[in-house]
Amino acid sequence: MVLMTLVIMAIWWCDRRIAASAAGRSFDDVGAIPHNRVGVVLGTSERGRGGGINQYFAQRMSAAATLYHSGKVDQLLLSGDNGRVDYNEPEDMRRALIRAGVDSADITLDHAGFRTFDSMVRAHSVFGQERFTVISQRFHNERAIHIAQRSGLDVIGFNAPDVSGNWRTRIREKLARVKVFLDILCDVEPKFLGDPVVIGEQEHVNAR
Repeated sequence: MVLMTLVIMAIWWCDRRIAASAAGRSFDDVGAIPHNRVGVVLGTSERGRGGGINQYFAQRMSAAATLYHSGKVDQLLLSGDNGRVDYNEPEDMRRALIRAGVDSADITLDHAGFRTFDSMVRAHSVFGQERFTVISQRFHNERAIHIAQRSGLDVIGFNAPDVSGNWRTRIREKLARVKVFLDILCDVEPKFLGDPVVIGEQEHVNAR
């Protein structure tokens, strides 16, 4: 019983700490968010469990396109998982954003964004960004902002509309927030780093 109480308290503390660190840095209104040259779009599967469009994906792409067309970012870095030949989050995002009118010359792909932690660290270590806007749902942006802040980066978030009724995602997020602190405590590195890439000069980057 005592152990269970401690676990619940730890989960609660991690959740509240991450939410507090992102306070004032996460925006719902495109008119209110400051301009940054680069927006980092965090990946997810294009398709849901039933084979239909994943609404988390659809809302993120819509938010990224809105931010771009509003002139609040000039370049989009699409960071996601490409760990299998038949699964390519960055390429799926690229196609969706081009359909939404984003110029392909303003898109850079990061195929080694296997986790949010990797995406944030690589945005700085590989892509040279110290200040940028992260684009995902609010709960995801809060975690990304906290990771970026711990790396000394100046990051704000643009919140895509959330998807209601997905309790699995909520539970997964609570556990992911605990994992953030474990990663920091253990000084974890991204799965891949790699050579520097200049955003705006190279459309695709492949992990080696």
